[in-house]
Amino acid sequence: MKSPIKFGTSGWRGLIARDFTFQNLRLAAQGLAITLKAELKRKKSNIYGKRPLVIIGYDTRFLGKEFALATAEILSKSGLEPLLTNRDTPTPVIAFSIRQKKAIGGVNITASHNPFGYSGFKFSMYNGAGAPIEFTRKIEVHTQKLITRGWQANTSVIGTFKCREFNPKKNYLNHIRKLVDLKKIKQAKLRIAVEFMHGTGRGYLDTLLEESKAKITRFHEKLNPLFGGGSPEPNEAGMSEAALFIRKGKADLALGLDGDADRFGIVDKDGTWITPNQILTLTLYHLKRNRGKKGAVVRTVPTSHQVDAVAKLFNVKVYETPVGFKHIGELMEREPIIVGGEESGGLSIGNHIPEKDGILACLLMAELVATEKKPLGQILKNLEKQIGCFYTDRINIDLPNKKKDLILQKLRIGFSKIGKFSVEKFIKTDGFKFILKNDEWVCFRASGTEPVIRCYLEAKNSLHLKQLKSACRKILSIK
Repeated sequence: MKSPIKFGTSGWRGLIARDFTFQNLRLAAQGLAITLKAELKRKKSNIYGKRPLVIIGYDTRFLGKEFALATAEILSKSGLEPLLTNRDTPTPVIAFSIRQKKAIGGVNITASHNPFGYSGFKFSMYNGAGAPIEFTRKIEVHTQKLITRGWQANTSVIGTFKCREFNPKKNYLNHIRKLVDLKKIKQAKLRIAVEFMHGTGRGYLDTLLEESKAKITRFHEKLNPLFGGGSPEPNEAGMSEAALFIRKGKADLALGLDGDADRFGIVDKDGTWITPNQILTLTLYHLKRNRGKKGAVVRTVPTSHQVDAVAKLFNVKVYETPVGFKHIGELMEREPIIVGGEESGGLSIGNHIPEKDGILACLLMAELVATEKKPLGQILKNLEKQIGCFYTDRINIDLPNKKKDLILQKLRIGFSKIGKFSVEKFIKTDGFKFILKNDEWVCFRASGTEPVIRCYLEAKNSLHLKQLKSACRKILSIK
């Protein structure tokens, strides 16, 4: 039998009761335990000889705590020391707690912004960063060996295992207070709509905003494992209720978090959803211009070059990494970075954690609005006068695996032109990225878990974006 445990960019995820079962979860936990115990004994390992403390947390999904307890029991039986959060907890808080408590890593039972039917098993390293593929492959190898020899867990009745718990809230909030100018937000007397998506962010983002004397209105703060019947994702659709609230003149800004609070959603004073690409650009602008921060900026391959333009304006170096925040986090641990981010809504800053933090991103946008006393859209328009306009889009094409492979073969060869646009540079860091004239570009990436190819596009005007979309659709079509 082949192991069902396969890690993607943010852990192993699966449909609850079909793929994500207690049996498979315990298998993943045992594979992790074997991997960690080997690392504790390996002299060149970063956790060699350390106390075997492992932080465990979970989000608001169905059976989240029960899955976390099952994980804790397996780790405990293997001689490790699990320490469970006292309630559902944001991913960035778990990452911070790993560092603060000097743990050897952490397990988070979360499927982030996936639909309600999914759960996930994410492991973070001793520094709070997502586990690299070299580490997760070891877990996969061990799970396969366990299956081959017919391993079965001898465990307690589900939900009855007793695990030591802790409350991570106070220490995390104290740390965020050092990173955000709450006094500046207090002076602005902002009216803020907060969209929780029925997730883990309640009691964190709202606590700090109330401390800043902002007048807040909460949306979907009550626990609901079904997330209202959809996905807990603060994209334009997910932020629509908060946007309508703003258009009625009841708030100045809307701040949203996904299910595990590592991603953000921002709506401006006129009800416009600000894209994650634009938020990354605004964060760099704010931290450099208003805070005088020093260092570089790091983004993933399909993230907008708008942030590059701001970096050029302030003479800041730009790094480009493969998709997956763990790649950004790895660089943030090695070099001074002002901000790192990705187009899918992940962001962190220097002197924080090498992991996405939606809570921090939201607070920084409130701080920017309070500092410049202008809506985010106006700040962007002022920036565009200096750096020009950027138009971005994404196409998702569903393809059977056979056709998907044929498309990938065509992409590997490359092109001299995309439609009428000449290709000036071909990059294969992650997927296939074609740099065109005037810093316009397209990037094709195949999903590792679905029969899908994604195409990211960026142009300097709406006509070019339309023409590029048409050309890319032709490339992705096979008769």
